[in-house]
Amino acid sequence: MKVFKRKRNLIILLALILLVILVLWKADQIISEPENLWGNSQISADCGVVLTGAPGRLREGFELLAQKRIKKLIASGVYKEARMIEIFPYSGYYPEVSLDDIYLEKRSETTFGNARHSMSLVEGLRCRDIILITSQIHMHRAYAMFKIVYPESMTIKKLTLPNTKSESGLSGLAIEVVKSLFYSIVGLAEYINI
Repeated sequence: MKVFKRKRNLIILLALILLVILVLWKADQIISEPENLWGNSQISADCGVVLTGAPGRLREGFELLAQKRIKKLIASGVYKEARMIEIFPYSGYYPEVSLDDIYLEKRSETTFGNARHSMSLVEGLRCRDIILITSQIHMHRAYAMFKIVYPESMTIKKLTLPNTKSESGLSGLAIEVVKSLFYSIVGLAEYINI
């Protein structure tokens, strides 16, 4: 009985050590994602896919359209009842941007959903490449999901924005680590079962 208890405790200890290593490894991957807002001033693609969920992301998508660095913008994960004027009230200050070039994807509720539902629009718009727009802390997970869902022939470029206050700090990182680990397991399983 004592031998069994020792083995059980050893297995539990090894499992905890493995879990800590996994969490630290995932945290390192997340925080190692470089912000490249200003570093990619020449980045361009057929379409931009901005993941809503934090302030400022949509503005960057509008900037890409205004600068003619993308032809179409998909705002993925928009609230179901939202209208364009609510999404971006400053659209009047962008006369060079046609609202016909902006698509609101309203079915997504998760990062995996963002990838899955935006892909339909990207294919319909015949985009050969996209710029994925999200925050630094979210980019690792988002990019991983898009790489799983999108075809290999699709080039996905990153526009990694600075984190918002709510995303910053240890609590934001901890939440993202948990989500990333969850998505690594469940997201892939869900995609395989589609």
